[in-house]
Amino acid sequence: MNLWLRLLWYLLRVRWSAPIVLPGGYSDLAFRVWPTDLDTSLHMNNGRFLTIMDIGRLDFMVRTGLWRPLIRHRWTPIASSILIRYRRELRGFARFRLETRIVAWSEATVVMEQQFIVDGGARNGELAARALFKGGLYDRKARTFVTMLRLMAELGIEPVAPEITPEVEAFLKADNALREVKV
Repeated sequence: MNLWLRLLWYLLRVRWSAPIVLPGGYSDLAFRVWPTDLDTSLHMNNGRFLTIMDIGRLDFMVRTGLWRPLIRHRWTPIASSILIRYRRELRGFARFRLETRIVAWSEATVVMEQQFIVDGGARNGELAARALFKGGLYDRKARTFVTMLRLMAELGIEPVAPEITPEVEAFLKADNALREVKV
């Protein structure tokens, strides 16, 4: 229920949020750790980080205007891989911010960085977790992924990809290696 309440709260307040301007813009959302977010160690459950990241990506899509072509064309956001590194625990009732930004893209996939930052207290501004997310938009009608050129054209943005950093390159290499594993 807690997640539905967070989503409802987000939907109620997003209309008053400033748009995110691309390229370079990012989402910055404020949260608090609720008792329902805690695990047996009394800090935020590792799975809850991933769930809250969904809200950050939703905010990014809504505030950049990406939601309009998604609805119009009935595209579906698809997550293909996530790497997360936990650095500091988030204890009950702690405040934190989630920053979400695009850091790279290829022909039909995007890599986003999502950072959990302690908001207040003795550790104010410290990084609690950092994640890299890879995903894309799937066009069910065409049965293919939407190219970044088409997506950028829909948004009226010049498609100039950011330079790939060494950590993003390592993430993509590891993702490709996992994809090649035969089960």
